[in-house]
Amino acid sequence: MSNGNRAFRVAATSARVITGVAVIAACVVGVATAIHAPWPTVAHDPAQVEVTPVPGDSVLVCNGDLRALGRDASAPLDMLSAAPTSLTSGGTAGRPSSETLEVPDLPDAGGPQVLTGPVDGRSAPLIAGAESVTIAADDLAGYAALPCGVPRLESWLVGGSIDTGTEDIITLTNATEVPSTVTLAVYGAARSTRTVIVPPRSQTALPLTSFATGNDLPVVKVSAVGAPVRAALQSSLVRVLDPAGIDLQDSVAGPQQRLVFTGVQAFPANGDDAEMAVLRVLAPGVDARVQVKVQAEGATVPVDEFTVPVEADLPAQVSLSGLEPGRYTVEVESDVPLLAGVRQQDGFGLDSDFAWVTPAPEIDAEVVFAVPSGPDARLQVSNTSDRDATVTLEPVDGGQAQEVVIPAGETGGIAVEGRTTYRMRTTAPMHAAVTLTAPGALAVLPVQASSGGEKPITVYP
Repeated sequence: MSNGNRAFRVAATSARVITGVAVIAACVVGVATAIHAPWPTVAHDPAQVEVTPVPGDSVLVCNGDLRALGRDASAPLDMLSAAPTSLTSGGTAGRPSSETLEVPDLPDAGGPQVLTGPVDGRSAPLIAGAESVTIAADDLAGYAALPCGVPRLESWLVGGSIDTGTEDIITLTNATEVPSTVTLAVYGAARSTRTVIVPPRSQTALPLTSFATGNDLPVVKVSAVGAPVRAALQSSLVRVLDPAGIDLQDSVAGPQQRLVFTGVQAFPANGDDAEMAVLRVLAPGVDARVQVKVQAEGATVPVDEFTVPVEADLPAQVSLSGLEPGRYTVEVESDVPLLAGVRQQDGFGLDSDFAWVTPAPEIDAEVVFAVPSGPDARLQVSNTSDRDATVTLEPVDGGQAQEVVIPAGETGGIAVEGRTTYRMRTTAPMHAAVTLTAPGALAVLPVQASSGGEKPITVYP
């Protein structure tokens, strides 16, 4: 073999080696670059469509007759009808239809009413109802009012007492065609439960003392299985031998981190005012530090602020003492969900009355509310937002519209007429309650969001 051929083969081999090394280096660089460079992706947005559910009929459940407990000394837990309630109702499509439910334990009583606003096409009317009662008897005296409400599978009653002189009753109303199994769980120093069956389309009632013994500050959780129920608390008080007030208290849906009570009033007191207005608080399942702010109507600066430590599952009660007579909004806030209620009274003994105040939910859409018959009525509005709110009121049956501007961070009010249902609009989120006040007559009805309006939801096929 010639030297020329050998040189050629060596050169060719060297060239192949150099080329292979170059290719390998290029591959390494390419892989390294690919690792750090963005890879192409294939993405598909999920199919979705926004729909508005077809609404059902608007339905509210009222409470029915005021009950009397212990009038028969031989059967102290038996109940009788003490007085019928007066019902005011209305809606955006006219007065809702009503139907009476059964009350097996009060055969001669007027049963609770179910109000229905039927769907028209794809819209349901906004409806509202409220009951009131005035009584002057040896064992019961005072004024009470209660809005008709929506039944729930879970609700809470924050209020009531088992002290001597009190006769508190829980009513459970089932407006459906199937029975409901209801468990009442008492939170307090001595935990206890009670389970009852509420037959279809009927009301059942039981004394608070029958299952809450040992709990001076009871809070009751109402859990229903099978069908939702409307839970309410009737309270009455006798001091020595004199009746000293009655009340009908609505249940609330559940704990919240921020609660607003508007419609709270402070009255002149002869002597110690520690019991004139009190706040009851429960933190279910966890300890809490509760911030309380009390603000007078028309003021921008709170008249009182303080912190209340609350143990898990143990209700606490604190006095809102030292308040000048007037109207107030009480804000309760914590970093954990809470339940709370405010009890106010206008005096002690004969010719006095009291009322439990429940939280007023935030209202940011059109609502209707009913003002029952009774003493002078007033809509109190708390604007907790950061902008002024214009509130417009108009009777649903026709009449002169009213308008009031509530500055940001303030509370104001406007007079309303009894036995009237109003449509209300607001330009900013706010909280509102109807107060009915006269000597020896107190009631506070928070304005609730109206049932009937369905909000759009996003559906992912």
